[in-house]
Amino acid sequence: MSDAPIADQAAIARVGAMVRSRLATDPSVYRVPVERAEIFAVQNFLSPDECGHIMEMIDAAARPSTVFAGYGEEGDRTSSSGDVDPSDSFVRMIERRICDLMGLKESWGETFQGQRYEAGQLFKGHYDYFNTDTAYWPRESRMGGQRCWTAMVYLNEVEEGGSTDFSLIGLSVPPQAGMLMMWNNALPDGRPNKDTYHTGTAVVRGVKYVITKWFRTRPWG
Repeated sequence: MSDAPIADQAAIARVGAMVRSRLATDPSVYRVPVERAEIFAVQNFLSPDECGHIMEMIDAAARPSTVFAGYGEEGDRTSSSGDVDPSDSFVRMIERRICDLMGLKESWGETFQGQRYEAGQLFKGHYDYFNTDTAYWPRESRMGGQRCWTAMVYLNEVEEGGSTDFSLIGLSVPPQAGMLMMWNNALPDGRPNKDTYHTGTAVVRGVKYVITKWFRTRPWG
């Protein structure tokens, strides 16, 4: 992707400023002390019972994970994934809590995706924002635009492995049950932040469960 102005750049910058301001006022939010990316965390965002319920939902919906055509290659993502039922009252409650925390409209968020990583499974290094030079971008542009923020919740502890590694900024975050992570996929001016390149490292022992929600710059779908 070039460094030229991108589609949705102004909107991405506007959303970034809005979320940044909102999170700065919440004492439960911890800003991870890295210089080249905006990454935030909330410990114990979900209770053990809430985590357990979502893990059951993921098990019921799980299927082999995929990546966007042209976005990665077979083997880049070896987990199982499943979109949890967006109409489920429990799912909607969790969604509202995340949206309220970040100050984002629910309509801007994609459906929660649950992921299950068993021993040996991983998600190779990638960006969450879309490459606008690809064949899939016109469709995604019509469906809500660029992915500007990512929200991910770890649902369980893992015996060994399974960290989320932002290798370009030297950050490794191990699974911590109930912890919410949020990061801005862009720079303050709305350009893609290449330092958000991250990997879901291989689980060595145990199973890792997470839920992920990506936010767009306008209503999704």
